[in-house]
Amino acid sequence: MTVSATGPRLRLPGLIPREPGLETYWVRPGGVTAVQLDGGDRLTVIDRAGRQTAELTVVAAGGGNGSALGVTTDAPASTLRSLATAEYWGDSRDGVLATLTAAGVNPERAKAAQLFGEWSPAGARETFTASQPAQVLVAAPARTMSVLEDAANPPSELLLEVRRASARPVAEPHLPEPLADPVLDMRVDAATARGYQVKAGQYIQVIDVEGRQCSDFLAFHEHRLDAGLERGLDSTTTRYFMGNAYPQPGLFGKFYDQDAQPLVEVVRDTVGRHDTFGLACNPKYYEDLGYPGHVNCTDNFNAELDPYGIAPRKGWPALNLFYNTAFDDSNLLVFDEPWSRPGDYVLMRAMTDLVCASSACPDDIDPANAWVPTDVHIRVYDAERKFSMAISHRVTPESEANLTKQTAFHPKTSALTRQFTEYRGYWLPTSFDNHGAQEEYWACRERAAVMDLSPLRKFEVLGPDAEALLQACVTRNIRKLSHGQVVYSAMCNDTGGMIDDCTVFRLGDTNFRFVGGDEYDGVWLREQAERLGLDRVWVKHSTDQLHNIAVQGPASRDLVSEIIWTPPTQPAFGDLTWFRFAIGRIGDHNGIPLLVSRTGYSGELGYELWVHPKDGPALWDAVWEAGKPHGMLPLGLDALDILRIESGLIFAGYDFGDQTDPYEAGIGFTVPLKSKEDDFIGRDALVSRKAHPQRTLVGLELAGNEPASHGDCVHVGRSQVGVVTSATRSPVLRKNIALCRLAVQYSELGTEVEVGKLDGHRKRIPAQVVRFPFYDPEKLRPRS
Repeated sequence: MTVSATGPRLRLPGLIPREPGLETYWVRPGGVTAVQLDGGDRLTVIDRAGRQTAELTVVAAGGGNGSALGVTTDAPASTLRSLATAEYWGDSRDGVLATLTAAGVNPERAKAAQLFGEWSPAGARETFTASQPAQVLVAAPARTMSVLEDAANPPSELLLEVRRASARPVAEPHLPEPLADPVLDMRVDAATARGYQVKAGQYIQVIDVEGRQCSDFLAFHEHRLDAGLERGLDSTTTRYFMGNAYPQPGLFGKFYDQDAQPLVEVVRDTVGRHDTFGLACNPKYYEDLGYPGHVNCTDNFNAELDPYGIAPRKGWPALNLFYNTAFDDSNLLVFDEPWSRPGDYVLMRAMTDLVCASSACPDDIDPANAWVPTDVHIRVYDAERKFSMAISHRVTPESEANLTKQTAFHPKTSALTRQFTEYRGYWLPTSFDNHGAQEEYWACRERAAVMDLSPLRKFEVLGPDAEALLQACVTRNIRKLSHGQVVYSAMCNDTGGMIDDCTVFRLGDTNFRFVGGDEYDGVWLREQAERLGLDRVWVKHSTDQLHNIAVQGPASRDLVSEIIWTPPTQPAFGDLTWFRFAIGRIGDHNGIPLLVSRTGYSGELGYELWVHPKDGPALWDAVWEAGKPHGMLPLGLDALDILRIESGLIFAGYDFGDQTDPYEAGIGFTVPLKSKEDDFIGRDALVSRKAHPQRTLVGLELAGNEPASHGDCVHVGRSQVGVVTSATRSPVLRKNIALCRLAVQYSELGTEVEVGKLDGHRKRIPAQVVRFPFYDPEKLRPRS
């Protein structure tokens, strides 16, 4: 909660301004953001991560000069100039260039004031006060980060804060810019509904204008209506075929009618929480709560659909967009305020000609619309347009939303399979057509396999205080890490709970690369640097600058050795030992630069190859050609899961979380309490937890052929003593195996337990505690 003059109030990031009169804007790396200032307004430019230059171009009466802000604009505006000469980037670019042209400024000769520098500290800021109205364009120049750099500095975002001199009247909510030129642009006023027609292939964008507003959506097969048949969206059919509570972008994103014909496909979703169980609000709902005659979506729909010959109903089953429902532990359907924020939307593609209706729900008696119904906006785009399929992610509630991306290797993997899933903000293959998980698995165990692991989050940790920061934040002893060495570690909070597991690469005395699974890792590292007073360290997000594939399997050394060249200043590829890396090139000294590490996530001998995304397709081609004589196959997430469970490798969200310490996660070896003398975050808690353990991770072998599942309860008698964290059928062991977090009293090898199915009591699978890793417990294969 936050405290104001009137007392504490709830924090609602993205909905309630943190300070009256404060406006915030983001500048993406390589991008430009324009803000309009009036006389007396203050603009603050903040370099959040540090070491990111900013270019400030001012357009005021008299043309492009910095006098309106009291700055000298004598440096080339490199980002604006590149926009002017680049290929078409979209309407936003044209708007920026039009602003310059209207002011008499040639975009190709634009000038700027340069802020910050190569070594500006994290959080550096500069503030300017406008002496007259002016348009200010702030750019964040970006260049390609090379893996060959000793002190790599990936570009990072800037934050703009505008504090208005005079309070502005509350403006109408600002709609996001259209995704393209709309063929229909329509407002649905609060507590109303609108009917409309959409042609096959066209895109329907439903926008929550002010945030926290439900919009029920109906769609009917137009040609069947013409034939006298009413066939509309059917939630039960859809849930059955899609296997989800509601469709989401990806392989299982279609919405069907009762004849199992697809009507719409979800293309984008910036919210991720909707409903298909409840009816659109109806007279009976309000009557039963004591509000007879209350306006409702069902009556609004009946009126809008009547011209299309659609019979009225007492309650319409609908796709209830932005409606936040869930089933609690007692299987009760519960609801709360929507997750949606101003401008959030769902984008759908019509699979056939449709008659549609959208509402702005009038419910003001409960949290469904946060008690205040507001407008919804509908846009329809031409079928010729193409939009990326995506889900939105925010690393923190205050962060800007990011849509799902494709990795650098997607052009290659998408030619081999249509089976993709959304994984931590990227599309990754689950399996490959004409192979499947079993064949891919055996290729890795017996020969070689290549997999895309680009969603791993990379952070450059740089500067004189870099070692001190990592020494304080991870459990391993970073001071003992040599140049060219990698170490696997845990990163914990004050209670000893795991924030993430990670690998740390030492590239130099003051240069490290932190590789984890979660975007929040970088936020945490920066927060700890500030808390500890380490002002000579920079934590720069480099995931967009480094994408990586893993080549794993017994043949991986022979395969990769055919394409890797390393200079005399680096170890020869054949000399790389486990958890070491080298910087080299593909082919020879003229080839693509890359980093190769002897690491992996399969339990086999293997390597990971890291390149800039622009070089991703060329790297894939080189590995693919080298792999053909070795029988290498591509490997998806399904096969990878089998490999890592057999090898006892843990996975975030399954085998550990922030309520789990490293001992409970089975990686107590990453906490060297005796040999690491320096303090680190969570040390005291871990000392206590190690001395008084409650749970530990064990391996289970299950009797019979029925597998366990993540979350299954584990019992001794009636009492639950553990929970299955990961489980699979092991092809090489020909047994069902599981990782289980078990009470220490029952963790001895050979202990008999039972895995509960159904309600945990009606059906039990006998199991026994066994040694894990199940496969190659001495780790001889990756060390070989």
